[in-house]
Amino acid sequence: MADLTLPTPLVSVSWLRAHQRDPRVRVLDARYALSDPLTGRIAYLGGHVPGAVYADLETDLSGPVQPDGSGGRHPLPDPAALAAWLGSVGFGNDSLVVCYDDPSTGQGFYAARAWWLLRWLGHAGVAVLDGGWPAWVAAGGDVSTEDPSPTPVSFVPDVQADLVATAADVQARGAGTLLIDSRAPGRYRGEVEPIDRKGGHIPGAVNRDWAGALDGSGHWRDAGAQAARLDAGGAPTVTYCGSGVSATPNLLARELAGVPLGPDNRLYAGSWSDWISDDTRPVATGEE
Repeated sequence: MADLTLPTPLVSVSWLRAHQRDPRVRVLDARYALSDPLTGRIAYLGGHVPGAVYADLETDLSGPVQPDGSGGRHPLPDPAALAAWLGSVGFGNDSLVVCYDDPSTGQGFYAARAWWLLRWLGHAGVAVLDGGWPAWVAAGGDVSTEDPSPTPVSFVPDVQADLVATAADVQARGAGTLLIDSRAPGRYRGEVEPIDRKGGHIPGAVNRDWAGALDGSGHWRDAGAQAARLDAGGAPTVTYCGSGVSATPNLLARELAGVPLGPDNRLYAGSWSDWISDDTRPVATGEE
């Protein structure tokens, strides 16, 4: 079988259409809505990329929520459990994984969460479908309503611990590290808080709304635009959001801008919901 290279961290619809029948290419449908957990599954059953496996944010791409709130609203899953689930749905270490969601809903960050999780498990062969489901349909991509039954395989994780920052890491960060809050400006400033029990942000954080990573059509902006809007220069960054989900587009954007995931481009996985689980941690409001 000829070599096949997966463009990363983004893949075009044309690439996926050309290679979708290659057995090495596996597709993950990550559509979801925080306001209605059944929305994504219903959308998947109504039509998806042929062969795509559905990944639920709550049950597949997150771990159990802790009673004290530590770890946040979407804790990282246990690596072994996530690897076992991936293997059970036919994703192996040699798979070329394409993740997609639906940016037209205003919540185009679930595919980036899946992308980040696979990279955290040490899987380099993973990309996000540029434009997501709407781009696939607009290009005339095949649509299936069949829920596939893939053959289970082995997925062995190689956890990349340097992709993750903890609350302690955030508190101990050096003056040269930029802390990026990826939420909407009103939540960052503490003017509104529709989800968590406290409003505001981690002191010293700058606001870079994740939604700026995408253009009006739901496609990812180019490397230059990502670098300009993130305005991080060569500084190491730690990025967070409400629960470690909507921050991931900014991590992907930083990689597009030339800084790969790693010590200089980390996710504070528990994010704001983890930060405020300890009332001794400081909270800031307004602009910084």
